[in-house]
Amino acid sequence: MRETDEKAGSVSDPVAAPPLTEDEVSAVRSGYAFDAPGVELGALVNGDAMPDVPIRIPLAMVNRHGLVAGATGTGKTKTLQLLAEQLSNAGVPVFAADIKGDLSGIASPGASSPALLERASSIGQHWAAAGSPTEYFTLGGLGTGIPIRATVRGFGPLLLSKVLGLNPTQESSLGLVFHYAEGAGVPLNDLADLRDVLKHLISERGKAELTDLGGLSRATTAVILRELVGFSDQGADVFFGEPAIDVHAFLRTAPDGVRGMVSLLEVPSVQDKPELFSTFLMWLLRELYAALPEVGDIDKPELVFFFDEAHLLFAGASQDFLQVVTQTVRLIRSKGVGIFFVTQTPKDVPGDVLAQLGSRVQHQLRTHTPDDARALKATVSTYPVSGYDLGQVLQSLPIGEAIVTVMNEQGAPSPVAWTRLRVPQSSMAPTPQELRAASVAASPLLAEFGTQVSSGSAREVLAKRSPADIADSKPRPVEKAAPPTAKKRERPARRGRGLAGRLIEKLFGSTR
Repeated sequence: MRETDEKAGSVSDPVAAPPLTEDEVSAVRSGYAFDAPGVELGALVNGDAMPDVPIRIPLAMVNRHGLVAGATGTGKTKTLQLLAEQLSNAGVPVFAADIKGDLSGIASPGASSPALLERASSIGQHWAAAGSPTEYFTLGGLGTGIPIRATVRGFGPLLLSKVLGLNPTQESSLGLVFHYAEGAGVPLNDLADLRDVLKHLISERGKAELTDLGGLSRATTAVILRELVGFSDQGADVFFGEPAIDVHAFLRTAPDGVRGMVSLLEVPSVQDKPELFSTFLMWLLRELYAALPEVGDIDKPELVFFFDEAHLLFAGASQDFLQVVTQTVRLIRSKGVGIFFVTQTPKDVPGDVLAQLGSRVQHQLRTHTPDDARALKATVSTYPVSGYDLGQVLQSLPIGEAIVTVMNEQGAPSPVAWTRLRVPQSSMAPTPQELRAASVAASPLLAEFGTQVSSGSAREVLAKRSPADIADSKPRPVEKAAPPTAKKRERPARRGRGLAGRLIEKLFGSTR
């Protein structure tokens, strides 16, 4: 009992013996010592902060992805801000969602104070106020920023089915609608286009165009239409349309040609539209994957993508969708894109995704409920063996401190380090609204993406279609399967791929 009390005291009592021995401190020091450029996180805490033992992530390893986790109010957003401004200074573009509206302070120089300078000095940080070059974006123009839009066709049936909460049968029917529209040359730019095509295909005239493919059930179509109405009522109409955003807009450097541009997506009403928000970010990752070339291992990432409120992406997701997310995280690293998931506990992220996250910054966890206690135990089990009693430490971490392990230059986990994090050089408070509005008005992207346009609607195209047009563009049925004997031999391989495998191939091409 005495040993337990002493161990607990070593965490909470500042005059107690430091948790790490001299040999363990030396192991941490050597584990984070490297000559290549890195992202500075802070300094080791072993009783007191140790400015001579810096904790950092090799810049070349940032595209091995990461996790920032912790209870509400423990400093996750400021950690995100710290990482983003350092990546920008290293010439790496950053994309992040500003969920609570306070990340916009990254654009403005921070305000000095005696407490701030004292904290910075305690970890050997030479603090100087500085803002980062920032571009503001919004979903469809709801808020202050460059509007981000996607066409319904570009969004695709898989992600749209996830947003609408469709079952497999309804998802298959929606895929048939997209197949028809592509073959018939009917635009699917906004939700109105999709509704018009759905109504057309269950009309007497439209039914004839799908006879070779089995047609659409009126009941299934009615469900999809009802879900689209509810989706539109949430304000989703503004997100779909033209011009669709060019993802290369997020890969720019600042006018100084040195720093990476920080792209902030304003989503203050995300709690009202969690499916749209999370699925939009998944769509954006897919678009980045399609647009970027293979680069392999490089000195620094092409882009780092912060996925805040990550639990929204995974809540209620089907196994097929989770498999697509996992595949995206695994494959996009080769395109030079790093992804950091920001959430409350690691259990918010599926195990297959969590296994691919090379860097971990874990803020304080609270254990007010049995579920919290289980989450704490699960979190501790995911860390390498260390000299800490992590079950105690993770409940006692002050704001602005975290347990860190990263992937070193050899691709191995670094030692677990209790870290006092650096102070962001940018403002802790949001950038004033008038300054954000002025930045948007001066943006070179505003002329290209600021005003919604229309290149024609599905209703107009369908109304003009003649019988000859219908005959020429009539979708062809899928080719007949091989003879029974061949089919029987091939069946195990087809079953092994499953629906998720076919969806992944649809998104990314064959991975064989």
